[in-house]
Amino acid sequence: MPKILSVSTILPPHEVKQEEAVQLTRSLFSRKFKDIERLLKIFQNGDIEKRDVCMPLEWYGQTHDFEERNDLYIRHAIDFGVQAVQACLSESRTLAERVDPTEIDAIFFISSTGIATPSIEARIMNRIPFRDDVRRVPIWGLGCAGGAAGVSRAFEYCKANPKANVLVLSIELCSLTFQKDDYSKSNLVGVSLFSDGISCALISGDRSEIGVTIPVPSIIGTTSKWMPDSEDVMGWDIKNNGLYVIFSKSIPSIITNWLGPFVHEFLDSYNLGKDDITHFVAHPGGKKVLTAYEDALGFDSSKTEISREVLRNHGNMSSPTVLYVLKKFMESDPSEGEYGLMAALGPGFCGELLLLKWD
Repeated sequence: MPKILSVSTILPPHEVKQEEAVQLTRSLFSRKFKDIERLLKIFQNGDIEKRDVCMPLEWYGQTHDFEERNDLYIRHAIDFGVQAVQACLSESRTLAERVDPTEIDAIFFISSTGIATPSIEARIMNRIPFRDDVRRVPIWGLGCAGGAAGVSRAFEYCKANPKANVLVLSIELCSLTFQKDDYSKSNLVGVSLFSDGISCALISGDRSEIGVTIPVPSIIGTTSKWMPDSEDVMGWDIKNNGLYVIFSKSIPSIITNWLGPFVHEFLDSYNLGKDDITHFVAHPGGKKVLTAYEDALGFDSSKTEISREVLRNHGNMSSPTVLYVLKKFMESDPSEGEYGLMAALGPGFCGELLLLKWD
């Protein structure tokens, strides 16, 4: 089966403590909300201590049009993407030796927070010496589900092409979408939760010649699920000034009622149950989302400890977040033969699951 050989993550340059985000939000929103102090408790109750963003904090209190936001998205995505690819190919503790860019056969680029044509991976290819016949597969619009979905699509590519080596590059600059004049509750939740993140994963087929030094996760199988008529659960409203967040308060209850059957049916197809899963690689959409995962799947809080750590230190970075979680699991030296379950949910409303096994 195809394997995940290496994962890299990159931190944007500006760290924001949660209290700093509270102060900015108070200054921008207090005139519109009489109960602003009550609403600001969402920052303290979210179990997030700090986040990383691509611009200085004062930038977010100023007015910016869509053109400026998107120009910054393109510029930063190229720079951060180059760093993530180079780290994935040369700085991973799992790889036996550095991987040359000419060994890469396809690049899946995942994002939902900016637009670019040519897409970002094409621009990165001008700065890293890939072959000129590399397959490019940009995927836009999957939001928080995008990282897991990208790995799933790379798995399918490597099953069809067993010698292939594929990069999944996930870049989200959520902070650039912040609308200081959007006084919706969705925007307030988004300000308390979202941040910027960049990750890159190397997935290789059975006949790849790239070697590793420790057990890494094989991808046994994947599945996807979509919920009809759920466009209002999460996503973007696209307006003149850019992207306006849609974030329903019903997300935790939807997960509790919808995710359990989805996961159990998937595991049943491999004659496995929840007790067979040692490593739960969950996208930490938020504190309530992780609790909903536990309730839906019958897991105790130890199963989401790494996801909670990523949320606490980085917030919700949308699609790259689950790869930050995966990297921490891979660095914790799982034992050969242990199973993992990667899970992420996103706009659509949709879910993506991957069954992993370390070997």
